[in-house]
Amino acid sequence: MPESTNPATMALQTLSAGDGRAADVLLPLIYGELRALAAAKLARERPDHTLQPTALVHEAYLKLIDQTRVQWQDRDHFMAVAAEVIRRILVDSSRAKNATKRGGGRHRLDLEGVVVPTAGSEIDYERLDLALNELAALSERRARVVELWHFGGLKNIAIADMLGVCERTVDNDWKFARVWLQKRLGGGVMFH
Repeated sequence: MPESTNPATMALQTLSAGDGRAADVLLPLIYGELRALAAAKLARERPDHTLQPTALVHEAYLKLIDQTRVQWQDRDHFMAVAAEVIRRILVDSSRAKNATKRGGGRHRLDLEGVVVPTAGSEIDYERLDLALNELAALSERRARVVELWHFGGLKNIAIADMLGVCERTVDNDWKFARVWLQKRLGGGVMFH
């Protein structure tokens, strides 16, 4: 189906035109995709995280439909902006959790000698955000490829179309960025 006749794209264009009722039409069309994306991101969180996929989707969706300055082009454009919003929510959640972890005004206890188990597949979104900002300083496009691929769940062809490059360039950017991020964040973080 051409993107211009995609029901989600049509609802987004109606929403951009100022019809708030389009948000009610849009949600069922993209909810499953957003929820799967949120669940995939949260599966890599620490076991004690409190943010649930449904809450992440609802918070992101409310922020997305409240975007009055965005003229939605199509579903891929919406998912690209969703990637940014989801990234911000996860980073903010991680920062709040880390602030609490660092004491939050409480007295510190000496835990010398205490062994804390860790899982190598967890992602610290605050560290990832810092690393992506560093990568953006080196290559804005490569950082954007990571954001669209990792947070937005977009495929290479959609990313290539959004960035105005060929699919091979996106593939090369992703390979470079993945290795760069793994070196920057340590070998325990894997991007597939």
